[in-house]
Amino acid sequence: MDQIRTSAAVQQYLDELAGILGDSSSEPVVSALVGRAVCRLHLLCLTVLNRSYRRLTRPPMNLQAQELLSSVVTRLLKALRETRPRNTRGFFSLANQHMIWELNGLARRLDKQAATVEINEELLLDPGSSGSDITPTTCRMLQAIENLPEEEREVFSLVRIQGMSHGEVATLLEVSSKTIQRRLGRAMTMLNDSLSDLRPSK
Repeated sequence: MDQIRTSAAVQQYLDELAGILGDSSSEPVVSALVGRAVCRLHLLCLTVLNRSYRRLTRPPMNLQAQELLSSVVTRLLKALRETRPRNTRGFFSLANQHMIWELNGLARRLDKQAATVEINEELLLDPGSSGSDITPTTCRMLQAIENLPEEEREVFSLVRIQGMSHGEVATLLEVSSKTIQRRLGRAMTMLNDSLSDLRPSK
């Protein structure tokens, strides 16, 4: 129920924001919007950090979800000065993108050639890769994910990279779980096709 209430409240703020012109007059609404969504944003930060960027939680970085949340909120406040998401899905997609940018930046800082996402083993991890350097194979995988259509890329990122359940993603994107399954299935098919030459020969 809280997820539904949050979605409704976020949409209300977005509708109000759409009718406001000028940065100064929109700031109170933007602050209220981000404040209302902060609990769900914190959950997203916690999920992504611990499931996909766990090495950032270890020394020397020792990144905590609350620190990541603070950075994401700062990014969102700046982004919302120019960007006006039309709906709840657009808002959380924007937050998700800034979260990934923040984490990737931290990963590159920790290791200039860090592997900034964990790709499911089914997608053919390079046997010669230690997981700490970006190999040509990893670059191809990341580019293949980036080349997916928007809906498929979004679902793949949330489910396979961030570790969210189909139900959680369905609630976030306001679609059915079957829709999530179909989009994920299409994403996996496209990735398997584009990376088919990387599969070890039997």
